Amino acid sequence: MDLSTWLSDTQYLISVDFVQHALIASALLGLLSGVIAPLIVVRQQSFAVHGTAELALMGAAAALLFGLNVGGGAVIGSVVAAILLALLGMKQQDSAVGAVMSFGLGLSVLFIHLYPGRSSTAFSLLTGQIVGVSSSSLWILVAVTVIVVGAVVIFWRPLLFASADPIMAQASGVNVRFIAVAFAVLVGLTTSQSVQIVGALLVMALLITPGAAAVAVTANPVKAVVLAVIFAEVSAVGGLLLSLAPGLPVSVFVTTISFVIYLVCRLIGWLRGRGAQRDEDAYRRRQHDHHPH
Repeated sequence: MDLSTWLSDTQYLISVDFVQHALIASALLGLLSGVIAPLIVVRQQSFAVHGTAELALMGAAAALLFGLNVGGGAVIGSVVAAILLALLGMKQQDSAVGAVMSFGLGLSVLFIHLYPGRSSTAFSLLTGQIVGVSSSSLWILVAVTVIVVGAVVIFWRPLLFASADPIMAQASGVNVRFIAVAFAVLVGLTTSQSVQIVGALLVMALLITPGAAAVAVTANPVKAVVLAVIFAEVSAVGGLLLSLAPGLPVSVFVTTISFVIYLVCRLIGWLRGRGAQRDEDAYRRRQHDHHPH
């Protein structure tokens, strides 16, 4: 496939209404993921996102089996998961996530197996089906984006404080447990939307990688959120546009773009670290030359 065919195909496909739906969905998802990703990285809850995604998958698979709205099922599954994890995993986060995740996956397998319709519909829950975003799912996504972004903006300071230094925050009178549960619900809502679009297996590409990339290049929390939103948008929207003409799964491109951005950011962080170390060594040498003992 040469470039001109690729461009003309992509141009034609962008004019189709379901592709426009998909573009709006991926742009919203980029915003949603970018806002919450750095906080997940700071709180070291990457594994919890994976667990939440498996329960969102369970909810979506159950909804599919019983003929209900898949988006609604995913939301319910992931919020239940989030609350469970926040309550069970106060002390042993890892093992709680492992237990919840395996249970969710087991039930998902059962529901997908029992589903009488086309297996590709069920399989799309694992790998994402952005082109199949219905207008009702799009409205759910809009509502979730407004709720999550609004909550993060309103509770930004206590959320950041409780994430960066929970012991100090608790001593200062911040209700850390409430914030943990509330944050878990926000993560759950975000995850439920990502599951529909990039699939349960690849939620990490949008919910962790942009945040990890942003944190690698800046220590300023607000800058980290802005960068993470940009990285998530580039991954989600760019991945969708690249996947249209070849007809490959969107998730392949989304994960690749987000991983490349992550590698570049890690490289920048490493080079900066080396530069800072070199300057410090040079400064120490100068000090030593000026004041020899």
